[in-house]
Amino acid sequence: MPPPPSIDQDSPQATAGPDEPAEAAEAERPTTLRELAWLFARLGFTSFGGPAAHIAMMDDEVVRRRRWMTRERFLDLLGATNLIPGPNSTELAIHIGHARAGWAGLVVAGVCFISPAVAIVTAIAWAYVRFGTLPQLAGVLYGVKPMIIAVVLQALWGLGRSAVKSYALAAVGLAALAAALAGVNELVVLAVAGAGVAVGRGALASGAGRAASWVPVPLLGALSTAGSAGTAVAAAAATTSVGLWPVFAVFLKVGSVLFGSGYVLLAFLRGDLVDRLHWLTESQLLDAVAVGQITPGPVFTTATFVGYLIGGGGGAAVATLGIFLPAFVFVAISGPLVPRIRRSPAAGAALDGINVASLALMAAVTLQLGRAAIVDLPTAILAVLGAAVLIRYRPNTAWLVLGGALAGVALSYGPW
Repeated sequence: MPPPPSIDQDSPQATAGPDEPAEAAEAERPTTLRELAWLFARLGFTSFGGPAAHIAMMDDEVVRRRRWMTRERFLDLLGATNLIPGPNSTELAIHIGHARAGWAGLVVAGVCFISPAVAIVTAIAWAYVRFGTLPQLAGVLYGVKPMIIAVVLQALWGLGRSAVKSYALAAVGLAALAAALAGVNELVVLAVAGAGVAVGRGALASGAGRAASWVPVPLLGALSTAGSAGTAVAAAAATTSVGLWPVFAVFLKVGSVLFGSGYVLLAFLRGDLVDRLHWLTESQLLDAVAVGQITPGPVFTTATFVGYLIGGGGGAAVATLGIFLPAFVFVAISGPLVPRIRRSPAAGAALDGINVASLALMAAVTLQLGRAAIVDLPTAILAVLGAAVLIRYRPNTAWLVLGGALAGVALSYGPW
């Protein structure tokens, strides 16, 4: 059997559906666990900027550089992560690991992406407990954030060209962006976009009744049940003195029901740990969220910091396990269903709607990040330079992040 033709991923053919020879190419060139471990450990050390930036870096590495999958397959996995609770970028790493190396790859990719951030946050938490303050990382963030904006915008452009296949999908994406900017819940945006595209496409195919009958009720019911179970676990934890099991139970609940960004995580943790359980002060919680934002890797490593404050190294370990464990379980359950969803006309249409809505949510987050990242003329210059270098030379994004960090430190602490 001849090898599949080489296709430039930015050409129209690169956006073809999963029936193209991408699956065959993956089977012919299997990814080793060592390759997965190296890639996701490196991303775990260098992926500053939150989920949108992490997704952009994974797109760059997995789709553009290594050609492990087409952009459409990548988008399908991204859409699937938005349908389940938990940290989206971590779940995307787990999905990629499963797609490339089966169940072992699922574990290796997820653990290697999470572990560097956990180690860094644990070290910062130790210093915080010992010295009573956070290390000074403001200069690093000052330079890294503008570079992250350039990385995310490039990813949005590339992913958007694959996801927006028609004017109708473009309209759905714009409506989803408007809804996200207006503060509509992320899950509502995704559900309405997916159902709307499925029903609309079904009506055009003279199968409106059949298409309209396809609604992800089983999934929503399962999420509701998971939320109720998680709340019951947390309530049981509240009646127990602070120990490793109550810490694990609280963070397991959060990981099982939380949709959205790190700011949504802040709301959940504040309600549980500050208002209800009184395990932390408001100031400690804000410091914990700041650590999750300024360190690379998943923002959910805020849980590692909080766990260390509550119960030392053991508390950090069980809090981390509790908040990330549901992501592995949800991906293991939902991952094998993604190809079946794509093969179903109604479900595939819904996934198309979810994909463009996912990018709209990513764009809304990017606008918010941009306001926080580009705060003066030097950061604006860094963002423009980063975009120019990325477009002209297409370097590895880790070098951009490192360059931004060095520039930020120089601008913040230099003799000028």
